[in-house]
Order: sequence, then C-alpha cells, then structure tokens
Amino acid sequence: MDIEEEYDKIYRFCYFRIRNRSIAEDLTQETFLRFLESPYKEQGKRIRYLYAIARNLCIEEARRPKPAELTEEVSDESADSDFMEEGVMVRWALMKLDSEDRELIILRYMNEEPMEVLSGITGLSRFALHRRLKKAKEELMRLMEGGYRE
Repeated sequence: MDIEEEYDKIYRFCYFRIRNRSIAEDLTQETFLRFLESPYKEQGKRIRYLYAIARNLCIEEARRPKPAELTEEVSDESADSDFMEEGVMVRWALMKLDSEDRELIILRYMNEEPMEVLSGITGLSRFALHRRLKKAKEELMRLMEGGYRE
C-alpha cells in the first residue's frame, strides 16, 4: 500500500468522524507526523497503527469546545441537487448510527479496508465482524429509507 492511498483513507476516516474538511486535513497530517515520530517497526500493521492514532486524535478533537462556524453559501449551479441531497442523507444517517457502527461502515465501505484489517482494529472475529457490519448496514439503510427527521 502506498502512502497516498493510506493518506486518503486516514483523511476520509477523520472527515467522517469530525465533519470538517480543514480539521480533518489537520488531523490527517498530525496522524502521519506522529506515526513518523513513533518507534513503530514495520510489521505489516501500519494501517492499523495509523487508524489508532487517527481515532485518538479525532476523539481529542471532538472533546474540544467548538467555536461558532461560518456558513458557506453553495450555488445551485455548481452541484447536482440530487447528488447533494443523497450525500446529506447519507451523512445524516451515518451520524444517527452508534459510533462504533459508523466507524465500521466508514472503514469497510468508504475506505475499502479488508476484513482482516478491521478484525485487527476491532478485536472481533471475522464472523462477529461480518454480523456487526451486516447489522450496521441494515440500520443505515433503514434510516435512509425512513427519511430525514430532526
């Protein structure tokens, strides 16, 4: 696996946990800086180690008090409204999931991590992981079919 692919996966992981592009970029960079400064010796588990660092940084970030955010105006001409609506629905449904289920969905389906990596990260057997993913995916679909409700 090359560094660009790992970087993209860690960025997506941070983005879906934090939901802010600039903070996700900062956390991704911090993840790799901490990795490079760590005493890690190559054992074929680099991506697991990177996810562990990123998860801890995201948790620290979520605990920080949030400043008021400025809203961005999006032009209707610049994006397809159906695509944007679907993206909003997916993000909303993901945020309604349990944090562990949300993390599994992001790692497996957005970052396309293999089951063996997920098993190493979560400590679950492949069978238990498969059942957990199936349940999380069904819940995500149920939430999306039910529609957005505050």
